[in-house]
Amino acid sequence: MDTIIKAIVFLPLIGFLIAGLGGNTIGAKASEYVTSGFLVIACALSWLVFFQVALGEEELIKVPVLHWIQSGSFDVEWAFRVDTLTAVMFVVVNTVSMLVHIYSIGYMHHDPHRPRFFAYLSLFTFAMLMLITADNLLQLFFGWEGVGLASYLLIGFWYKKASANAAAMKAFIVNRVGDFGFLLGIAAVFVLFGSINFETIFATAATYLPAEGTADAAAPIITLFGMPLDKADALTGACLLLFMGAMGKSAQFLLHTWLPDAMEGPTPVSALIHAATMVTAGVFLVARMSPLYELSPDALTVVTIVGAITAFFAATVGLVQNDIKRVIAYSTCSQLGYMFVALGIGAYGAAIFHLFTHAFFKALLFLGAGSVIHAVDGEQDMRYMGGLRTHIPVTFWMMTIGTLALTGVGIPGTMIGFAGFFSKDAIIESAFASHSAVSNFAFILLVVAALFTSFYSWRLAFMTFFGRPRASSDVMHHVHESPAVMLVPLYILAVGAIFSGFIAVEYFYGHHYEEFWQGAIFTGVENKLIEEFHHVPLWVKWSPFVAMALGLFTAWYMYIRRPDLPKYLAEQHRGLYQFLLNKWYFDELYDFLFVRPALWLGRLFWKGGDGAVIDRLGPNGLAARVLDVTDRVVRLQTGYLYHYAFAMLLGIAALVTWMMLGSSI
Repeated sequence: MDTIIKAIVFLPLIGFLIAGLGGNTIGAKASEYVTSGFLVIACALSWLVFFQVALGEEELIKVPVLHWIQSGSFDVEWAFRVDTLTAVMFVVVNTVSMLVHIYSIGYMHHDPHRPRFFAYLSLFTFAMLMLITADNLLQLFFGWEGVGLASYLLIGFWYKKASANAAAMKAFIVNRVGDFGFLLGIAAVFVLFGSINFETIFATAATYLPAEGTADAAAPIITLFGMPLDKADALTGACLLLFMGAMGKSAQFLLHTWLPDAMEGPTPVSALIHAATMVTAGVFLVARMSPLYELSPDALTVVTIVGAITAFFAATVGLVQNDIKRVIAYSTCSQLGYMFVALGIGAYGAAIFHLFTHAFFKALLFLGAGSVIHAVDGEQDMRYMGGLRTHIPVTFWMMTIGTLALTGVGIPGTMIGFAGFFSKDAIIESAFASHSAVSNFAFILLVVAALFTSFYSWRLAFMTFFGRPRASSDVMHHVHESPAVMLVPLYILAVGAIFSGFIAVEYFYGHHYEEFWQGAIFTGVENKLIEEFHHVPLWVKWSPFVAMALGLFTAWYMYIRRPDLPKYLAEQHRGLYQFLLNKWYFDELYDFLFVRPALWLGRLFWKGGDGAVIDRLGPNGLAARVLDVTDRVVRLQTGYLYHYAFAMLLGIAALVTWMMLGSSI
């Protein structure tokens, strides 16, 4: 088993090195086949580990790799920690990554830099695998920064486009904000527990907080900015700092602005970022650290509030977007909000369940969107599509399946439904059943977000595939279905979008919950929550279905029955329309608050400090004085003999005068 786990992690790295260093030598085709072949092997082995660990007898496998850092009491080993949570992430990451690699063979067929592209994809996968197999927070941070680097390289893959470079920089910089908090959180955990190894942290966490009412409960253990903090407050601070990192990586409210711009990269990149790798890292982090979060109700409350606001905010913005990839991107942002609500109310299994099902239908939607873009000669604006379902019927049906899964189509109270029906409804019902102080707030926002999700998802389908064609006749003449190498991954993802919820619900968040997770996540509160969410009122169970149906009907009425209505409403409510179209003006707000002051300060230090003071008085000033002196000295060198004789005469006269004066004294 140790060899299998090492192969799963290192095969993508080997593929990256081969394609990245030798791609020009072996050629584009060989680079595609080598990297994709390694991912096929890694995916097959990942499913084997999943059946052995998550569904088998193995509880926890620890594979040592090497001694990493030893400094006093700080001892960090590089090792792979494989439990049920890791096994689930193995399946998600490597399955989606394998399909994205294969899909990209067709999608990137005409790109001259395919070896570099496939190398970056494999690097992205390796970094995420390093993250999910981490046995300590430092190793997790190594993978965390690795996916940040790979996302920067892939978003800016078409580096000759200014918009792609700007989007890559934006993703990198915004994530640095979250990563700063994450680093402080790692330091805080080390101060509190004396270790950053998961085994030590989780073993200590169980008895970390003293009983209420004892002398130790209120005893300060650390002083921060002059304020003494007890153990509970310090732990809350550490959890919030870790969550700050999760907010950045998983594009939660306030640190979400990079995610829509990440659409500047090739479509397969969007599928990989949104479905399996980067954005799921924050959810994984909080789930992994669930034994700590359970000790801090205040931190969980913050997680719930941020998740609920994110789900609502992103859904409102998705209502009016016209770029097909941006609509799906805001959908990802919204669905991540659902996952964080689940984490905040203690339904960790439900959060990972939604992450699992979401990977299938979100990758299906993104790759389906790529198939649409491929068919219409690179067009991404849905206003210039329409009537495509008869031209690309396979893509149409695949995206319809993804839409049914995303909107959560199913019959409440039964086991009939698409993947999102099981996982999303479980979160909504658990939010209602939760005893959290903000559970009602979260429940209301999640139901409203479900309504908006249904509307913008079906709006995308109707604008893209129905109605009269709005593209030029030349584009419509060349519309064609994608090749098999792009369609086969869609077929596989469609199977997951249909059946993954039905098959996995009893394990992730049902009757087999405890024996499935085997202690990989905190299960103390969740067992009770699972029982309670099964007995919520009937209207709660039906509320997501009603929201979905209402969103579907509204989209049908506005884009099929009355296609003139959206333009009329936009003109009548121009302020609201512009507010949503411009994403609540967060980019403009951040530009005013942070970008412009930073540029002003930079110019001040550059022009005023460096140029006017340092250079003028320092190197440039000294150089200018030397030039002045040398210019004056040069003027004495005239080249005329009588000038030199006159200078010698003056010198002799001065010398004689000095000697006479000296002798007289």
